[in-house]
Amino acid sequence: MPDTGDARIKLNLEGNLAIITIARPEKLNALDYDMVQALERAAHMVDAMEAIRCCIITGEGEKSFCAGGDIEAWSKWSPENFGLAWIRHGHRAFDALARLRVPLIAALNGHTLGGGLELAATADFRVAEPQVNFGLPETGLGIIPGWSGTQRAVRRFGSQTVRRMALLGEIFSADEALRLGIVDSVAAKGEGLAAAKLMAAKLAIRGPLATAVTKMLINAAEGEDVERALETLGGLAVADGHELKTGVAAFREKRKPDFR
Repeated sequence: MPDTGDARIKLNLEGNLAIITIARPEKLNALDYDMVQALERAAHMVDAMEAIRCCIITGEGEKSFCAGGDIEAWSKWSPENFGLAWIRHGHRAFDALARLRVPLIAALNGHTLGGGLELAATADFRVAEPQVNFGLPETGLGIIPGWSGTQRAVRRFGSQTVRRMALLGEIFSADEALRLGIVDSVAAKGEGLAAAKLMAAKLAIRGPLATAVTKMLINAAEGEDVERALETLGGLAVADGHELKTGVAAFREKRKPDFR
């Protein structure tokens, strides 16, 4: 098993599938700072594995997929460190997951609230179990949804749905979340990960380059990682062309290139 640097963030490989598991069920899989950093490392590790075709993120236990940030962890930080470290590094980890080269599926094994919903929003697909509730309760604690709950979640779930959760404090059931488009399917209790694996198998047989580029373009249409999408497409366009080969040959031979 690849080492993420924190035993509570597990990365397992099953053939061409990577599975990231948040393993802190005694704390409802709430994230502390070390876990946030390990999530980012796990994302970069998956991205570097050329054989991987899909990734699943899930949580241990039946109660919670992820309870978001551990209040005991972040409440002790100074305002400056809360903003410059906790929020910023959380964004960095969540961005890395949202921008994975391969499709990401969230297998939601338990309640998905606050930062847990923001984490689920990084996925391309979400599979819930029937007992799962969804919400953004942060304003009831006097804070904001700071890991893109007002940004990526709005782009992916719709502004009015997010308003109902973030401003009114509404909590949605799995069936309501399905109707609202927060999740893509609801599996039987205890079968969320199995359902996610079936979806991953469907994704794995599709063209990997076409899938990666299409995912990137859809992300760009949502305002996610636009710059990288444009430059990746530009790089792909010239990478196998005459000009690149001519320029590299000239560099190696210490002469000026002739692009005629």
